[in-house]
Order: sequence, then C-alpha cells, then structure tokens
Amino acid sequence: MSLLHRLVTPLVFAVVALVGSTGVASAAAAQAAPAAQSGPITVQDVSGRTVVLPKPATRVVLAQARYLPVLGLIHPDPVSILAGWSDEFKTSFANEYAAYKAKFPAIENIPVVGRHTADTFSVEKTLSLRPDLVILTSAFAGIAPGADPQSSTLIRQFDAAGVPVVVVDFFMRPLQNTEPSIRLLGQVLGRAEQAEALVAFYRQHMDRIAARTQVAGRAKPPVLVHAHAGSTDCCNSPGVGTFNDMISLAGGHNIGADVLKGATGQLGFEYINSRNPAVYVATGTGATRRAGAGLTIGMDADPERARASLQAVIDSQRLAALSAVRTGNAHGIWHGFNDSPLHVVFIEALARWLDPVAFADVSAQATLDDINTRFAAVPYRGAFMVDLTPSSGDAAAGPSSTTRVGSATPGAASGADTSGAGR
Repeated sequence: MSLLHRLVTPLVFAVVALVGSTGVASAAAAQAAPAAQSGPITVQDVSGRTVVLPKPATRVVLAQARYLPVLGLIHPDPVSILAGWSDEFKTSFANEYAAYKAKFPAIENIPVVGRHTADTFSVEKTLSLRPDLVILTSAFAGIAPGADPQSSTLIRQFDAAGVPVVVVDFFMRPLQNTEPSIRLLGQVLGRAEQAEALVAFYRQHMDRIAARTQVAGRAKPPVLVHAHAGSTDCCNSPGVGTFNDMISLAGGHNIGADVLKGATGQLGFEYINSRNPAVYVATGTGATRRAGAGLTIGMDADPERARASLQAVIDSQRLAALSAVRTGNAHGIWHGFNDSPLHVVFIEALARWLDPVAFADVSAQATLDDINTRFAAVPYRGAFMVDLTPSSGDAAAGPSSTTRVGSATPGAASGADTSGAGR
C-alpha cells in the first residue's frame, strides 16, 4: 500500500462515518442482530486461512452479489448487513433482485464496488465503505485448489489494510466446501445456530441421494447440461468441477467433463449427438437481458411460459433430434441453484430425471418448499424447474414412463458411461 493511500484511507473512513455512509445498516439490522457474544471470533476459511473478527460482522462487502440469497438462508435480513456489493444480482438475477427489493427496499442504496469479475472490483471503493468483513470466493480471489491463498492479490491488499477477509466456495469444489462455507458464514455473522440447522438439512438430503447413486456397478447414464441455454451458441456446458460433481452425485455422467478441462466450455452438436445423452437439462436465470433467447424461468416465472421457452431453446439450437428430447427426458432448471447450497435442489431433480423409479419418493420441489419455509429470507416463488413434456407429478417428476434411465446393471442405458465424472 502506498504512503498516500495510508494517509488518505483513514480520512475517508472518518468522513464516511460522519455522514453515515450507505444508510443500509438501520433499525432493521438491529432487529436482526445476533445475540451479543464476548471475545473475538476465530475461524478458518476454506482456503485454510485463520481469520479473527472482534465481533459478528455488520458491515459486509460481497465481492459477488449472487451470494446475497446464500446469506439469506441464515440471516433474516441480509440486506441490512451489506456495506457494498457487485452489480450482478441486479443484472444477471433481475427477477430475484425485484423480489428482494419488494421486501427490503434498502437494497437500492447498497454501493456498488464492481461488476461480477475480479478485474472490475475496486479495493479502494471497498475500503472507503469501512467494511468489517469482505467475503470472497476461491474463484474470485484467484486461488486454485491447493494454492497458497497469499498468492491472491486481493487478499494481500485487504490484509495490508487490516480488513478481515473470508473465502467461501460453492463453485470450484461444491461437494467438499459447501458445508464448511455455510458454517463459516454462520460464525462470522453470528448466525451459527441457523447455519447448523441449514447444514443438517443439506446433509440429510445429500445423504439420501448418495446412498442410492454411489453404489458399485451402478450405471451412470450420459447427461448434457446446457448452461445458459439459448443465450450463447450451442452448447455451453460444464467441464470439471461445479455442475460436474453434482451430476455425478445425482447418478449421471457429464459428457462435457470428457473433453472440457476447465469449469465451462463449448460442445459441438456432432459431439453431443455422438454421446447420445439420456437426459438433457437446460439452465437459465430468466434475467431480462437473457430471457429473449434463453429460458423464462426462476422467480415469478409462469410454468407454461417456462415450458414454451424450453421448447424454443431446443428448436433454435437444433436439439430436437436428441433421444433425450424425443423420449421426453428434456428439462429446464434455474441456473442460480449452481454456486449455492441450493444445488441440493438441482441434484434431487436430476436424480429423479435419471431414475424416476428409484427416486419416486424424492421431490425437488418439495425440498425447495421446505427451504422457503425454514430458511429463505425471500421465498423462491415461481417456476424454477420445468419438464418439456408435462407430467402428472411435480416439476421434477421426470419422464412420464416408469422405465428407469439408470440401472443397477452397467451399460443398461444407451451410451451409458460407468466411469463416473471425477475431476
């Protein structure tokens, strides 16, 4: 940090304190405040760093605003504790932003410190907001798995300024880092009890799926997850990590992982057709700027419009000939379930789409309803999952046929791959 920065930053802090800064921390924050606790809070984040806070954080900067609903799973008014954030929740998740704004109008007053990428993030603007905590992700901080967290320029800058930083991860290693990330957020926000309740709920549902899919000799049918379907050229797909791990746990094999060695990439139609995916899943956020070409899905979306948009994506991207589409095993799902503990909903939906018999008692929609009742500060209302072919069950009911896509016998499904979708 330059000498000029050392001299100017305290002055900026003093001015900001005098005028009250954002005005977001208000009476609502007091009502939602955790019980007082004595002594500092010492935590270890997912990068292995030890971080000490003098008390639960009440002026948080979210480097990626998409994590506001994650905070809302353990905090009744997550807006009240934000001192700054990126602009992506307002743009990429416009429908969800509108729902939050209706309940928490102060959301409009949160200062923006960047877009959703590290190269647009302003450390100087963040410091001027006097945060008592900055929340980064492994990917945003640029920390590769196994790398030294001090290799992150962002972490070094905040360390030099004396601002606590914690690193969470629901994206790079979602199955390994989700539970510790939830617990970490609960500790630093003074919401440990709520975080433990969420972890217990998450673990119960994940274990139920794993007990049935992680069985030796069980086939893993090929799956195509078409990410942000319709808003890019066909077909954007997850590679290793992120959705790949979730697909594997659900009992499928991500065909993108065989050729894409990064987190995402493009698959050609010829390759997709040659792999003959047993299940096709399109994702989208339903945001205004994407909805014209992508899925109309998510908060306040109408199921019939969501289904029509899924058909339009399939038609425009020339995917109607895929056997998964022809046999009725084509579906749409909200992309926001990724990079969040809510990936449990995606996993349950895909498990049932892959094997509607073995998972007849599993309803992803019922799980989402429970999350709304027990955890979500703003409930998820609308069409977040949709089948191309309407079924008699819920939105995650899968094909109307009772024929199982998965099987206890390897190779039972056409194109089945039994190797798994490991990293």
